[in-house]
Amino acid sequence: MVKIEVFGTGCAKCKRTAKNVEKAVAETGVQAEVVKVEEINAITDRGVMLTPALAVDGEMKVEGRVPTVDEIKEILSEVA
Repeated sequence: MVKIEVFGTGCAKCKRTAKNVEKAVAETGVQAEVVKVEEINAITDRGVMLTPALAVDGEMKVEGRVPTVDEIKEILSEVA
């Protein structure tokens, strides 16, 4: 199972990132645990300086922008 973490404090871009992740997971059928990290201290503790950010299995993949559904699907294909 893949662990996907979405880092963001709840802004519109962060919510759009979370929706794109959910859509990509649904379309690929990848077994994934999606975790939303919204606490600012938890975000900065992971070294995230720009949100939204996306990590897969602990590795930061995207930071400071909203990844597209296709981009997330490509990331998932690399780890699944």
